[in-house]
Order: sequence, then structure tokens, then C-alpha cells
Amino acid sequence: MSNHETYATVWDAIAYTPEQAANLRARAELMQQIVAIIGASGWKQSEAAERCVVTQPRINDLLRGRVSCFSLDALVNIATALGRRAHLALDTA
Repeated sequence: MSNHETYATVWDAIAYTPEQAANLRARAELMQQIVAIIGASGWKQSEAAERCVVTQPRINDLLRGRVSCFSLDALVNIATALGRRAHLALDTA
């Protein structure tokens, strides 16, 4: 019988450190919000890319949820290009 570890979140399971897990979680949440904006707008990938000031392949990565392809800085820049302001909040652990 093997020992199974349990984790609070998927990010905790795949990250090496709590800091890395927090960064992945923040990026994923911001990506989900940007994807929702794009979806609600009904834009094709090429139009979304133009509005987000990135390439169409970057939009494809975003829509496919490829968190590892985006830094927090890049996601904040995309949100800003969409006329949104990113807001970060600190929660107690």
C-alpha cells in the first residue's frame, strides 16, 4: 500500500513552495477573469489579440489556460489593455 499526500489546492500539489503555489493561484484567477471578459465580448481570437495588444497565439495560450506561459506582469498588462484595473488583496492564511 502506498502513502498518498493530500493538498489544500491543486496549486499546492504541483508547486515546490507555498510562494510558488500562491503565484500560480493568482495567475490562474486573473486568467479566468480575462477569459471571461473575452468570452462575454464574443471576440474571435484575432480581435481579442488586437484589443489585448498581444499575438493571437498568446490569446490561444490564455484561452487554453496555460498558466505557465504568463507572468503576473503580463496578465496585468492584458487586463489594463482591456480597460480593467487589476486589484490584489491579501488574505489571512
